[in-house]
Amino acid sequence: MKFRLLPASLTLSAAALVGIAVHEGYRERAYDDGVGVQTLGFGSTSREDGSPVRPSDRTDPVRALILLGAAADRKQMEMRECIGAVPLHQHEWDAFVSLAYNIGTTAFCRSTLVKKLKSQPPDYAGACREILKWTRAGGRELPGLVRRRQAEYRQCLGDAP
Repeated sequence: MKFRLLPASLTLSAAALVGIAVHEGYRERAYDDGVGVQTLGFGSTSREDGSPVRPSDRTDPVRALILLGAAADRKQMEMRECIGAVPLHQHEWDAFVSLAYNIGTTAFCRSTLVKKLKSQPPDYAGACREILKWTRAGGRELPGLVRRRQAEYRQCLGDAP
């Protein structure tokens, strides 16, 4: 039997970090993410010094993985604050971190997903279903986001391969 743990004791699994990297894809040169945000490596929007990515920035795979890990750590800290003491399974945490990495923690923390987690009793299945709603960028539904959200949803339910 798996037990849910408090977010303070959870950290993104290595497999989930690789999953984020695969979903994001790698780009050596900075690019516009489609909604006007300069992005680099595996979806990083910040440079090593914390400043925003500039159009002229470049990286290599090793530095990109370091940026990804640092960004994921920051997201997890912010998520712990907004989720509070709601216990989660590791697979739920991994799915939520992947979502928050992609949409940002501000959107994540203000979402209905977090409201469902914080309801009494927590609506875990409803929170997982909320992942499926985040398929749009720049006002249009993107097939890549649909696929990613379906994978995150399966992961959230514990059905991921």
